[in-house]
Amino acid sequence: MLVKELIAKRVVKEFRSGDFINLGIGLPTLVPNYVPSDVEIILHSENGFAGIWDKANEENKDENVIDAGGTHVNLKPGGVFFDSSTSFEIIRGGHIDITVLGALEVDENGSLASWNIPGKFVPGMGGSMDLVSGVKKVIVAMQHTAKGLPKILKECTLPLTGKNVIDMIITELGVFEYIDGKLYLIELMGDTSLEQIKELTPATYTVALKK
Repeated sequence: MLVKELIAKRVVKEFRSGDFINLGIGLPTLVPNYVPSDVEIILHSENGFAGIWDKANEENKDENVIDAGGTHVNLKPGGVFFDSSTSFEIIRGGHIDITVLGALEVDENGSLASWNIPGKFVPGMGGSMDLVSGVKKVIVAMQHTAKGLPKILKECTLPLTGKNVIDMIITELGVFEYIDGKLYLIELMGDTSLEQIKELTPATYTVALKK
């Protein structure tokens, strides 16, 4: 299984029936592919719809229906569309249980940087600042490194999207959780060793693997 798909598949283990879940751009848009049929959730896309959806193909796509990452999708029966102001009222009003979003950097204090690389053109921050401050649980789903460089740092070097806001980090190497403001490694992915995690993770963390 490819790295991004492995991460997306692990993310859905955090979902429970009844959850209202926002999915960010990039890797999080793969998550709907792995939601078990017996887990009844509602997904939210910040650009204006909620429900459950599948990725569209050339035969059945509607040019007007795209997720937050710009991918064409098909909203299943029962789904609803709404405008941006309503979408952000939902986010800011604390109605969403979980947001799954990517990051350029995170740090040992639970801070997140996701929108700016100095000197390079990248998309804007989108709704990330609202999401990390208005949603009950923040899950960062990302690859552990970028071009070989660590992304889980002692302190973020890029402008912050949110300070002390992350609840969980899921990468292709491991799962980390913030408990009382401290970072814990709670799970290894696949054949990953503790030595690999240590080598690629400058942040201070405590090993607390769950059986």
